Amino acid sequence: MVGARLVTPVKVGYTGRTCTLDVPCIRPTRKFVAMLPTDQALRALAAIVGPQNLLSSRAERTVYGYDASVFRGQDLLAVVFPETTQHVARLVTWCQQQHIPYVARGTGTGISGAAIPTHGGVVIAMARMNRILEIDLANRVAVVEPGVINQDLKQALLVHGYSYTYVPDPGSQVVSTIGGNVSTNAGGMHCLKYGITSNHILGLEVVLPNGEIIEVGGKVVDQPGADLTGLLVGAEGTLGIVTKIIVRLLRVPEAVVTQLALFKSVDDAANAVSDIIGAGLLPAALELLDKASMQAVDQAVHVGYPPEAGAALLLECDGLREDMPRSLELIAALCREHEVLSIETAETAEAAARLWLSRRAAFGAMARLASHCYIVDGCVPRTRLPEALRQVTAIGERYGLRIANIAHAGDGNLHPAIPFNKRDPEAMQRVVQAGREILEVCVALGGSITGEHGVGMEKQNDMPLMFSPTDLEVMRRIKLAHDPADLCNPQKIFPLSMYASPTA
Repeated sequence: MVGARLVTPVKVGYTGRTCTLDVPCIRPTRKFVAMLPTDQALRALAAIVGPQNLLSSRAERTVYGYDASVFRGQDLLAVVFPETTQHVARLVTWCQQQHIPYVARGTGTGISGAAIPTHGGVVIAMARMNRILEIDLANRVAVVEPGVINQDLKQALLVHGYSYTYVPDPGSQVVSTIGGNVSTNAGGMHCLKYGITSNHILGLEVVLPNGEIIEVGGKVVDQPGADLTGLLVGAEGTLGIVTKIIVRLLRVPEAVVTQLALFKSVDDAANAVSDIIGAGLLPAALELLDKASMQAVDQAVHVGYPPEAGAALLLECDGLREDMPRSLELIAALCREHEVLSIETAETAEAAARLWLSRRAAFGAMARLASHCYIVDGCVPRTRLPEALRQVTAIGERYGLRIANIAHAGDGNLHPAIPFNKRDPEAMQRVVQAGREILEVCVALGGSITGEHGVGMEKQNDMPLMFSPTDLEVMRRIKLAHDPADLCNPQKIFPLSMYASPTA
């Protein structure tokens, strides 16, 4: 374990940057000093949100120092649950006055450590701001609070019998919040055809770091002026706290068909993906699993993959019913050009759900292989996918790691999963270095260090792989213009070297 860590501070305010209990690295020191004693600070927070919306015991603080990544944050002052935008504004204003860092949090499903409280302070948990405020079918939008679970909005539209849905579907959609999805600009299995979260967010209500409440965007798609909504989506909570979201609704397709194609090799499956898109077809989803992933899934949910299969490709086509037969016939023909072993078409909704289980259970199945799993998130151009996956496999062999590849193959988003034992420091070092090399491969092939999980604290030192010092400085100036004291989710996204100077 490296980095400063405080235990039961007498005063509110923290010195030093906690790194993590799991990933070794060095963090530069940064001081946040407040003058209020802890008990007085807790009374002030309780006065804002109510005592029932305040957690401050050691066990409660510890729980909110984690997310779904391998990182761990610094000891907190408290966790607060605002119920209104005004609560959030008052909390932010108080934190600024007391010079206390704060971070907004959804349900903690993030994988890059974006919502980790790296400087302690206050976690502003948005889970109780979870109302669907409006469903406006005439304008094809809904207005929700950030704590609404992604899947719950879809379910609410279904229960009311509406033929509309909210499309973005990250793998964590049954537990992740729409506010968290906005924070990281989450993707999902259907982003190939329908785009990522930013393509479905029309407007936001945001509390800025000075406590001011602003609205950007709106129900009208074409807004004049700078695209402030686009600036805030994907900012990982570093520019403000989102308190209201206007989302785009799309009609449910008339027909949806799910297929599972099995191939001899990953190369065959990946090349089939490129040919399918190159032929002018645009499936809603094209998900790829390699042999290691298939074996893990089979052990967990007993899909029944044949031993000779080296890769699985899950396809979903949607659109007009009369168009389906021709699309499926063309897809099958293209797959046959790449050593396809079999193609199974789901004839019922139950059969489709069974096929999708083979993909949705993939990351959970990794828990059978080791106590922890490091999930890498990178992106390459679709046509470079076979080469990228070959290099990922070679990196795993070089470091003696078993890497299971899962990918949103249609848009080149890789999610190599690396099971490991975090109690073995040497293994942890190999995992971290392997992950770094995978990102280097992605960038070298013309891709990105993240496809949907964000930068957070995991990849902030990898940003120079993609951006020049000037690029990064321009981005940092935007952050400092909003939050000159760097109290709003401090020291995230940008390389830690940029925070080393006293003025950073």
